[in-house]
Amino acid sequence: MNCHLVFVRLFATLLLCALPMVAKAQCLDEQTMADVAARWIDKQALRGFSPTMTLPDAACTRDRFVTQLRANKQYGGRIVGYKAALTNPEMQKRFGANAPVRGVLLSRMLTMESGFPVFGGYGARPVFEADLLVEVGDDAINEARTPLEALKALSRVQPFIELADLVVAEGELLNAAVITAINAGARSGIFGQGIAVQPTQVFADALRDMRVVMTDDVGNEHARAPGSAIMGHPLNAVLWLVEDVRKSGGRLRVGDKLSLGSFSVPITPSREMRIKVRYLGLPGDPEINMRFR
Repeated sequence: MNCHLVFVRLFATLLLCALPMVAKAQCLDEQTMADVAARWIDKQALRGFSPTMTLPDAACTRDRFVTQLRANKQYGGRIVGYKAALTNPEMQKRFGANAPVRGVLLSRMLTMESGFPVFGGYGARPVFEADLLVEVGDDAINEARTPLEALKALSRVQPFIELADLVVAEGELLNAAVITAINAGARSGIFGQGIAVQPTQVFADALRDMRVVMTDDVGNEHARAPGSAIMGHPLNAVLWLVEDVRKSGGRLRVGDKLSLGSFSVPITPSREMRIKVRYLGLPGDPEINMRFR
């Protein structure tokens, strides 16, 4: 082999190692997504996700990304539920979307209970949001067509602070397709004590009318939103997830956790920050606490 060819191959190899992933406007192959997963695990920012990627190709890319993450013993695990992102008008406007997008939740993403100290640099571009988890209690959820039908197929509601990761480097365009491709930014979260669902219209109305309030330890208010900030009713996000999973050939299972979306804009954590989120109007006014170290 001549020296020129050796140099060209060596240069190409070094270039691939030195530059972040560059994506084409199509479903990315398994090898590319293996590299993306490795960088995600190392908390490295990514570049080059094409904003012209179609939503079907983005969903295909997400599924390959999740497959790679599941194979990692430390960060993966089994699928335990789904995340609905961009479920309120403010977030859709921010990212140029006209509908929610879906991510997949893995078992190792949901391991931290209220009060657990969190390292602020938990991701490449860490942000946190006031969210809400619900747990599927009946397979009938897959046939639900109204908010009350969805509620009757749920077993628990849990306070939830999502610890998301925007992953892509500062300055890179984030739109609905890119957010889908990075698994809707799912990385981790803090969950609070669950409350049992009451399968009544009164409980459904409480979910819609509750006030979600986020404050820090010195009393600064970071967010305040009604339950209706999520698609007019949090249970509409449940119905949307049912339909979106069905479109991909799947079904929700008993025990699945569903993250319904953000009641706050993404907030960048800072050292020693302490956060409390209260769900005023739900039975017992549940709350959740966390601190960054």
